[in-house]
Amino acid sequence: MELFEAIYNRRAVREFAGETIARETIQKLIDAAIQAPSAMNLQPWAFAVIEDRATLKKISDRAKVHLLKTMAASSPLARMRDELANPAFDIFYGAPVLIVICARLDESMTEFETGDCALAAQNLMLAAYATGLGTCWIGLSAAWLNTAEGKSELGIPSGYKPVAPIILGRPKAIPPSHGRKAAEIFWRRKG
Repeated sequence: MELFEAIYNRRAVREFAGETIARETIQKLIDAAIQAPSAMNLQPWAFAVIEDRATLKKISDRAKVHLLKTMAASSPLARMRDELANPAFDIFYGAPVLIVICARLDESMTEFETGDCALAAQNLMLAAYATGLGTCWIGLSAAWLNTAEGKSELGIPSGYKPVAPIILGRPKAIPPSHGRKAAEIFWRRKG
């Protein structure tokens, strides 16, 4: 697949077929993720992979409760209160896999690790699309995943910060594009 095709056609997928994803495929996607650039080549990422649907359901339920308890009334997510309160709503949309890209925290480099993990996430999502899989970054889970309970549930050591929770699975269909706004560009020309 040509790179620009993947960049222009990859979409957030929220409907998945029920099939499992082979561990070799997940490893291949993580190998693509770690090809991302990183500040001073520190490669601060680690990956938590959850393939168990019962665990995914438990994480979804706990993340929803956490959001409802901690969400400010002025939050843009406030419009989702009813959905988050619905026991049937799965923030992972039935995906068979959750890959959480975590930043290894280094007190001297904290401004870089999150961006480095986002670069790894983009590689992972593009590689998934190129292999016929769908992904979606699930920001709704991040607050709970960053609690001591969340890290413990996933086996993430205290020196790591969950940055990019990405669901993965075989899409039922690729959603259409919602289009993009024109880029704001601030040109500075010589002379």
